[in-house]
Order: sequence, then C-alpha cells, then structure tokens
Amino acid sequence: MKFPRTLNFNPTSAQFILLASLFITAIFNGPFLSAVYEVVAPVALSEWTFFLSVPILLTFLNVILLSLFGALFLPRLTVAITFVVSSLLLYGTLAYGVIFDKSMIQNVMETNSGEAFSYLNSTLFVFFAILGLSPVFAIFNFEINGKFKARIKHLLILNLIALLGIAVIATFLFKSYAAVGRNNKDLTKYIIPYAFYDSGYKYLRDTYFYPPLPYKVLDKYPFLKMDADAYPVTTVLVLGETARADKFSSNGYTRNTTSNIQKAGAISFSKVTSCGTATAVSVPCMFSRLTRENYDSRIAESQDNVLDIIHRAGVDVTWIDNNSSCKGVCKRVETIDFNPSRDPQLCDGDYCYDEVLVDLLRETLSTPSTDHRVIILHMIGSHGPTYYRRYPKEFTKFVPDCPKSDIQNCEEAELINTYDNTIVYTDYVLGQIIKQLSAIPNSSMLYLSDHGESLGEKGLYLHGFPYDLAPVEQTHVPMVYWSSKFIQPQYRDCVNSLSSQTYSQDNLFDTLLGLSNVQSSTYQPTQDILRKCES
Repeated sequence: MKFPRTLNFNPTSAQFILLASLFITAIFNGPFLSAVYEVVAPVALSEWTFFLSVPILLTFLNVILLSLFGALFLPRLTVAITFVVSSLLLYGTLAYGVIFDKSMIQNVMETNSGEAFSYLNSTLFVFFAILGLSPVFAIFNFEINGKFKARIKHLLILNLIALLGIAVIATFLFKSYAAVGRNNKDLTKYIIPYAFYDSGYKYLRDTYFYPPLPYKVLDKYPFLKMDADAYPVTTVLVLGETARADKFSSNGYTRNTTSNIQKAGAISFSKVTSCGTATAVSVPCMFSRLTRENYDSRIAESQDNVLDIIHRAGVDVTWIDNNSSCKGVCKRVETIDFNPSRDPQLCDGDYCYDEVLVDLLRETLSTPSTDHRVIILHMIGSHGPTYYRRYPKEFTKFVPDCPKSDIQNCEEAELINTYDNTIVYTDYVLGQIIKQLSAIPNSSMLYLSDHGESLGEKGLYLHGFPYDLAPVEQTHVPMVYWSSKFIQPQYRDCVNSLSSQTYSQDNLFDTLLGLSNVQSSTYQPTQDILRKCES
C-alpha cells in the first residue's frame, strides 16, 4: 500500500531517528520519568542535574537502539512498529498501572480470548488512534532524504554523538545512577518499549528455548493415615480469583458482603498473603513445594505438586475449572476443563457464572465413593476488568454499578459497588457449596483466592504488579475454612483462635496434605495451619 505524500517535511535519516527518539522519550516514557522524579525528588542543583540527564540519556539510548533494530534499512517501519507497541504499552500503564515484567508477559500469554476481549473498549481505541495510528500515518506521509551512503554517514555521526553523550553522562554522574539504580531496581521496568522487549525475551527463553528439566518425584510412597474416625474424607478446595481480603465483611469490612459464609459458621483467616500478583504465578506457586521467595516456574513445572502427592497416596482428586486453565497444576489428575457454553442459563459463550461449579460439584459428589476425595473448584470470581459480568442481575446489591471495562473511567463509588457485588456473589456460591457438604460426614471446604486487586488506589487498577512493588490490595487475600467437625466446640474454638495469625499461600501445600489425611515425606508440620487443632 502506498501512502499519499501530503506533508511538506523531508528529514534526513538522522533527523528522523532523532525526532522519533525524542518522541519515545517525551511521550511514551512519561510514566518512567515521573517515577524517576518521585524517587529523586530533586531539590539541590546536583539532584536536578541528575534528573534532567535522565531524558537526555534515554534519548541517546533510543537513537542507538532504533539504529540497531533496523533504522538504517527500514527506518519508517522500525519506528512505526515501535510507536504502535509503545502506545499499547503506555495505555496499559496509564489506565491500569501495569508494568510489563516477565510475570505480566506470562499472564498475558496465558490469557484466553474471552479475557483478552474484555480489555477492549472505546477509550483504548481512541488512545491508540491518537498515539499509535496517527503518528504512523504521519511517518508514511513524508520521504526521508538522502541516498543509502548518505544515510549511513548521517546515522553514524548521530550514533557517535549519542555514544559521546552517554560517555559524558556516565563520567560525571555515574555515582548518582549507581545509587538510584541500586536502591530502585524496578525503575527500569517502566521504560517503554524496551522493558517489554526484555521481559518478552526472558519469557520466550525460559518457556521455549531452555531444555526441559527432568521430572522430579518428591515422594514415591505417600500413604493415607489409617484413622477410622476420619475415613473417608471429602475436601473441597475453592480456588478464588482476584478477591481482596479487605472486601469480606467476615474480615471486618463495613459492608455486608459475606452473610452466607458467616451464617454457615465458616471461619475467615484475616492475614493471608499471596505468592504472586497474577494467576499465572500464584496458582502454580501455591500448589508447589517451593516458597514464594524461591519459586521458579521451570522447577515447579518439573516436579510434583501437592495434588500429585495426594493422588499418588490413593485419594480421588478432581479439578473442576470455571477459569481459563489450571496453569499446569491439574495435568496429572482428573480434570473437568473450562467450557464457556456448558450451561445456557449460566454461560454466555465467553464466561460462566460460578454457580456452574455448584452444579458440577453436585454431580461429582453424587457418584458414590469409599475413597478420600479432594475436589478443586477454580472460580472466575472477581476477574476484571469486566466485573459486572461476574454476577447475575439479581446479585446487584450495591448500586449504581459500572457496566463497562474501561474501569478507570468509572466513578470511584460505582467501581467499588461493582467489585463488591462480585464478592457478594462469591459468598453466595460458597454458601451453596457448604450447604452441599453439610450433608456429607467428614467434609470440609477451604476457600483461598489467588491474588488481590487494585481498584484505583495509588492510581493502580487490576493486578500483576511486580511483587516487591505491589500494593497490599494485590497481595492480601481472603481465606475461609468450614468443616463438618465444627459441631465439636473444641475444634471450632481452636480453629477460630488461629484465624488472626499471619499466613501465606506457602501454607497451602501442608494444610491440604493434612486435610486429606495424607502422610508424606514432603510434609512440614509447622506449615500446616490446622495441625494444632487436629491433635
């Protein structure tokens, strides 16, 4: 396709690359420069000198990187692609506070089409048209002056100037850069688009190019504890999605969002933290023997998780999904995969309301079994940004809500109402699950959300922020426990006494082994939350 030449502007290749570099620095890296300003908080002349050198240094780096990426042979295409990618990244950063590190890239790559389309809205299209398409149209509306040899000469001179400028800045300000970089290592994750390219490379390298590790069986011979009083046992683990602990009235929230679990006598654990801030990390991490501090996805994928050990001990394990996937956790146990069309009354072709899990649980429990059973129900829960699609109309308890996906444009009260309605519906589903289990002896339900969610606090939305920088809203998660043994006052009082202590998703591995009565060499008694009450 040939664009009409309507602009009376014919720069040399060096001028074009310099202008593009300035645009990338000034427009697309506004969040990065703002973050640097907040860190430096310049007052003294030396601090201002350092801060003002940052955009100059970034422009020089843009010149060199654009040249390396192909500006010599295809300058307009190179810059056009950079602008398109950068505009989309900038929208994610400005609208939701997203930082595109490796875990966020993994989360994006593992998102299904239904989730991906939920992020499309008019605000995104307008933003992309202004900062993505319009500059690209302008780029292809002018010619670049100079023959090939002249282009080489001009670009070499420009790159030499850039290298000289970098050398001067490094010579006089190296100590300042070293100090700021050492104390604020995550600052570079804001640099658009290069942080995205770096994270994308690391994700592709770790996922597709590293040779697979040999599979490691952590315990070849786990076995069931022969306790006649607790046999057989039915354990239902409800894996929540994007639920915040501070939005549960059972944890002290002023709004009545969890009347069903409170009426059922379930106990909320109020101080639980997640392993990650996105499903792609939190889910495999919480089922892994690895802790949050030493979690590595490649290692976790190549060894037993807690479900493998429980299943090997002879427990009937079933994973029932109403989310995109189990992130590899369920690949060696019986699985009922997510099907967005499984029930026309509860599904719309993209998503299903979580009540579908109640029906599937009923079907699973209706099958007679003399074995221990562990059933995992993976909810869609409070998954954003389309919170309004997570609950039926009759559960619109708090109004007005915000029925759109560009949640940054919702009124604060509307957004909170919409999110709180998702918690109300989650509470209803949990109440229905407990109601089913109440008719089954030796049964229990443990609910644990994968991560939390930002709802505009500090200008952040959704989740997936780097863990070390993540606000508490994204890492403080709800955990709720109910057991048929609560009819024993001593047991219930014991569990209740533990509910205000500090725990994390690292505790799930051992707590699940304890609930399912599995004895394993991997079991760490001190990590089992409920062990004190079982003895």
